[in-house]
Amino acid sequence: MSVDVREMAYADLDGVVALEEATFPSPWSRATFADELARPHSRGWLVAEEAGVLVGYGGVMVVDGEAHLMNIAVRSDRRREGVASALLDELVARARELGADRVTLEVRAESDEPIAFYRSRGMQLAGRRAGYYGPGVDALIMSADIDEVAASAGSELILAIETSCDETAAAIMRGGTELLSNVVASQVDFHARFGGVVPEIASRKHTEAIVGVVDEALEQAGVSFADLDAIAVTYGPGLIGALVVGVAYAKGLSLATGLPLVGVNHLEGHIFASALAEPDIEPPLVALVVSGGHTSLVHVPEWGVYETLGQTLDDAAGEAFDKVAKVLGLGYPGGPVISKLAEEGDPRAIDFPRAMMHSRDYRFSLSGLKTAVINHIRHEREAGREISVPDLAASFQAAVVDVQVAKTVRAAEELGVRTVCLAGGVAANPSLREGLREALAARSIRLSVPPFAFCTDNAAMIAAAGTWRFRRGDRLGLDAEAVADLPLA
Repeated sequence: MSVDVREMAYADLDGVVALEEATFPSPWSRATFADELARPHSRGWLVAEEAGVLVGYGGVMVVDGEAHLMNIAVRSDRRREGVASALLDELVARARELGADRVTLEVRAESDEPIAFYRSRGMQLAGRRAGYYGPGVDALIMSADIDEVAASAGSELILAIETSCDETAAAIMRGGTELLSNVVASQVDFHARFGGVVPEIASRKHTEAIVGVVDEALEQAGVSFADLDAIAVTYGPGLIGALVVGVAYAKGLSLATGLPLVGVNHLEGHIFASALAEPDIEPPLVALVVSGGHTSLVHVPEWGVYETLGQTLDDAAGEAFDKVAKVLGLGYPGGPVISKLAEEGDPRAIDFPRAMMHSRDYRFSLSGLKTAVINHIRHEREAGREISVPDLAASFQAAVVDVQVAKTVRAAEELGVRTVCLAGGVAANPSLREGLREALAARSIRLSVPPFAFCTDNAAMIAAAGTWRFRRGDRLGLDAEAVADLPLA
């Protein structure tokens, strides 16, 4: 739920005074606040509400072009959730209206978290006042040009961690779009000998790699934990053992550093991946999420609101590619090698079934197609005929792509959206990209596809989604658990 910031009114004073008394050792009285409200030409007082409940307030005084930030107070159970940032942004805007070009404040010298917050907003140490808050309790003076404080809005530095399957990934992102580092440790070589991901091996490899991957992400970005504003982590869906490694490590970092923790749905991360290359992408849109574990059509009327229109009843697209490749002895993962072979084959050589192509829903089924391919291979071998692997690969791929393109186009038209996002590991498939692009272009519908590096599992997409959720005030508690079947809702 979002926080609304508005002008403080006299009717707010009971709640403001109660919060003042709960926050400061020497609280202001109701009369003092009332007197402040009576000076609108040099003061700005605001309150932050959530669902009509006061969760914070702040005030600024402007004298001779300098704004003095008098108070920012946030209810104890709503701290580290973006309320203070929302108040500061509006107070700076008010100070500008009142003619200020610089802002100052005092903060208790031992208050590490508020000091870190103001530093993250561009304010620097300008002095010290001994005993300002009482005997032995000094104040630090912090100051900055008001333009610097305003420019710092939307510049959150986020560490993101992704361990949902067989890639250990970490990324550092500033402001939701500026990617400072993106490190991925792949386990493909370890799983290839088994023809697929082995959950126990995946969990062990995440445990071995995660510290080094996060350290490398920080080093490449040139930042430390002290510079960060939050930690985002994938907490579902995925392999439960793999997820637990990432979530446990992120919770440990949050506890040790005091940084807020943000939970991200892996599928939401894939949808946000489109915005990494095209920041102007905005809902409403339809997203086709296709990977080794997921095949879903999702309606996104606005960020954070997801309606799953349909998903696979059995095998996911990536899973079907892997199984067909295994039968042909092509190795793991199957998607890239089948895609490469298909370039040399005839997609019309074998008439494989297009399951649920003409159903009036948006569900998918690929197990029947997989079985048809396996039966074709067996029959041809029993008959002593040589199989054209490129033709088979092209025909199989066409059967997958035709259904996904048809249902995605129909969903976009029926919902009246003008943007479609293709996401997930199978989004790297050139035939699927081109098939969707042609079909949507014919209807003047925009297609957004992430760069190849952001199609497979990565932490950059988690950082993008995590930044959005951090700004919204979403937080993952330290008692939260990984959820293998976390729904996208």
